[in-house]
Formats: sequence, structure tokens, C-alpha cells
Amino acid sequence: MTTFALRVRPGSSRQLAGTGTLLRFALRRDRLMLPVWIAVNALMVLSMPNTLEGLYGTPAERADLIRQMETNSSLRAMVGPVFDDSLGALTAWRAGVYAGALAAVMSLLVVVRHTRDEEESGRAELVASGMVGRRASLTAALLAAAVANGVLALLLTAGLAGQGTTGALALGFGIAAVGMVFATMAAIVAQLTESARLARGLTAAVLGAAFVLRAAGDSATDDGSSVLTWLSPLGWLENLRPYADERWWVLALLAGAALVQGAVAYGLAGRRDLGMSFLPTRPGPATGRLGSAGALAWRLQRGSVLGWSIGFLLAGVVYGGMTEGAADLVGDNDNARRIIERMGGRSGLTDAFLASMVGMLGLVAALYIVASVLRLHGEETSGRAEPVLANAVGRLRWAAGHLVIAFGGSALLMLLAGFGLAIGYGKETGPILGACLAQLPAVWVIGGVAVLLHGVLPRGAVAAWGVAGAVLLIGWVGPALDVPQAVLDVSPFGHLPKLPGGSMEWGPVVVLTGLAVGLVAAGLVGLRRRDMTT
Repeated sequence: MTTFALRVRPGSSRQLAGTGTLLRFALRRDRLMLPVWIAVNALMVLSMPNTLEGLYGTPAERADLIRQMETNSSLRAMVGPVFDDSLGALTAWRAGVYAGALAAVMSLLVVVRHTRDEEESGRAELVASGMVGRRASLTAALLAAAVANGVLALLLTAGLAGQGTTGALALGFGIAAVGMVFATMAAIVAQLTESARLARGLTAAVLGAAFVLRAAGDSATDDGSSVLTWLSPLGWLENLRPYADERWWVLALLAGAALVQGAVAYGLAGRRDLGMSFLPTRPGPATGRLGSAGALAWRLQRGSVLGWSIGFLLAGVVYGGMTEGAADLVGDNDNARRIIERMGGRSGLTDAFLASMVGMLGLVAALYIVASVLRLHGEETSGRAEPVLANAVGRLRWAAGHLVIAFGGSALLMLLAGFGLAIGYGKETGPILGACLAQLPAVWVIGGVAVLLHGVLPRGAVAAWGVAGAVLLIGWVGPALDVPQAVLDVSPFGHLPKLPGGSMEWGPVVVLTGLAVGLVAAGLVGLRRRDMTT
């Protein structure tokens, strides 16, 4: 790519010229994506007090919960230790780490989209031809992330104020601070790499490592004091201890980390040319065979498939190891039992818990398939698809290469999750593998929606993330809120048989598979007939 050095006079005002305009443009572009991310995160957290009150309504039940968490290292690895028995503290315990992780994902996506994505597509070079400072785009991206995290913090603080204003402030702004830590981390990675995909992948890998470190530390100690926990920003959020004698200096630690990383990102941004990076992509020719569009698609997506595969296998092992402990934790709590049975069926608590975990992994697999399908959209808008299609490669062959990886990769993920569950649980593999594979028709329906949007309405393809987020919200929060079955049935996952333990129902599986095939076919027809976008 031709390099283009921004020519501006020294001075901070010149360096930031045009930031306001770029910020408004970024918020306008994300006017659909950001509200979905914020709403999913806020609803997940704000639904917890009522749910937990129903589950652990008496002091005796809460004391029993704390005793169980002190002795059950597998459950601590999943959700962390409990520091107090108030509803606010239980909310921070149950939802805090996951809300922080969601805020981190939202933030890294926003920053990479408005920095490296813009440079990779060539739009940043066009914008730079106007009165725009060298660091304006980076500043606008970080401000957009700050606005999103700020709105999330205010919603959480207002919604949880009834449980205690001080704890609500600590939890809301702690979650937002975690989001900004990963926003500034993504800003650094965007300077180091030449590919937006690699920038997203590397930052997400750091987030995954942070989750693993926190989980390992929490499994070793019951008070969050492990060194491994303190190596993770998610562990810092946990040790902020909202509603349990808050440690405000931990919030200052999160803010300091974000400021230091932001300063590093600004320093790097001033030392490179537009479109270039400190770790440039190795020039060709590529090694190995790239004799087909499918081989090229695999070369582009193999790193993502490997990362997701490792994650699903490890998650399966962790969830499988929790199965017996979850049965002990529920004990005689009828409300907790009812929620698990609503998620996983009524075939017995152990099978119901396994089925609910399988369902959660299926919901996460839907995120993978959307990301993999939308790689088509990224290749098209960046202009990389045009040289491929200029040769003897038709649009359908080009798309098929990516779709095979998207749909086949989701099957691989669920297989690995099944093996992980069987390893962690230590029981027979067949029923668990069958339960995981039974999730695929619903996963493929979400993938089919992404294909349809890309083929028929390419400018709205990003809305597939909204569909996946809504399905995740329904499956995750719906059973706990006791929403009507009609709402649960909006999600394709609501029609699947509850396995293992339940009876196999082939009707919904066949219907959902046929629906997925129809959506993919309609999307490919639209792709074949429309003009290519840039």
C-alpha cells in the first residue's frame, strides 16, 4: 500500500484537528452496534438482583452459598469468590466478571474499527487529505469507546442504586474502566499490526488470557488474593469488591493502566506513516498451496478457527468439571433448580445442568459463525475480494470457501466442546457429543441470517451482530427472569431438544436446518445479483 505521512504543524491543537467531526461520524456509524452491546450488558447485570433474591432470599440460603463457594474451586473459577451476602455483592459476584469481559469486547471492536479498519480500507487516507490531525482518528476512536463505556456505567449505577449507591458506583465504573483498559490496549495493537483482523484477534487473545489467569487464581484461593488473579484486569475488577467494603484504589489502578496504555498508543501513532505498522505483514509469496478460493479462505481464517477451538475445548473441560459441584450448590433451592431445568430440561439436575451448559456453548458458537461469515464482508469492503474475483473465480466459489469454514468450523467447535465436557465430567462421551451437535441447526440459522444480510443488504451486514446479541440475551437472561415461553421461542435455540437426558426430537432439528439452508441460498442469490461494494 502506498504510504502517506500526514503533514501537520507541531502543536497539540494541530495534532487533534478534526477530532470532533470524526467522533460524531464514529458514533453515527455505530448507532446500531453500540446500543445493542450496551443494552445486552446492562440488562444482564440489572436483571441479577431480582433473580438472586428469588434464588437466595433468606440469610441461611446466602450463608450456604458462601460456604459452597469457599469449598468449590470449579465454581470459583467460573464466577469468582463471594465477598458479602448482600444482593448487591451477589450481583457483582455473579455478573461482574462477565460484564467486564463484554465491555472489553465492545471497546476493542470500536477502537479497531475506527483506527486500523479505516486505514486498511483506504478511507483514512481519504480523510487525511483534509484538515485532520495525525492523532485525530485515534482520539475519536478512544472517545467513542469512552462514550459507550460511560453510558454503560451510568445505566448500571442508576439501575443498581437501590442496592446501595456506593456499590453501584464502584461496579458501574469498574466495568467501564475494564472496557477502557482493553480499548487502549486495542489502540496499541492497532499501531503494531497491519491487519484489523489480527489486531482484533490479538486483543481478544489477551482478554482470553486475562480470563484464564483470573479463573486459575480464583480456583486456588477463595478471597481473590492469588498472584494470578492480580495479573488480570478482570481480577482487578473482582478485587474492587463492590458492595463489600470497596477498594477504590483498585479503580485508580484500572484508570492508571488505561492512561498509560493510551499514552503508549499516542506515542506509537506519532511515529509511523498512515497505513503502515511496526510489525508489517511478511511479504509473499505465501508458502503452501493456494490453488483455490477455499484454500485462500482457510489461510485467512485458520488462526481464528484455532483460537476458537482451543477456547471451546477448555471451556468444555471447565464446565464438565463443574457439573457435580453445581448439583451440590443448588441443593434444595427450588428456584435455582427451576431455572436450570428451564434452561436444560427436567430429566434430572445433573443432565439439566449439562444441557444448560451445552446451550450456552451453542450461543457462543453463534458469535463465531457470525464473525466468520462477515469475513466475506470485510474482504469485499477492503477491496481484497476484487483481485480474486478478477480471475477465473466466481462469486459463489469465493463465498463458498468462507462459508465452509464458517459452518464447518462451528461443527468443529461443538465437537471439541463435547469432548471437553466429557473429559471434565468423566462420563460417557456419546450422549454429550450428541447434545452438542444438536445445537448446530440453531447456530446455522444465525449464520444464515448473516449470509442473507451480507448478500442482500451489505451495508447492513453488521446487524447480524445485533441478531446474535439478542439471541444470546434471550438464552442467557430469559430463563432467570422467567420470561414467557413465547419470548424464548423467538430464539432458534428455544426449539431444540434438551439434551443430554431429554428425548431427541427430529422435527425442530430438520425445520431449523432447512431454514438455515434457505437463508444461505437467498443470501448467495443476492450476492450473485448485486454490485460489489467498496
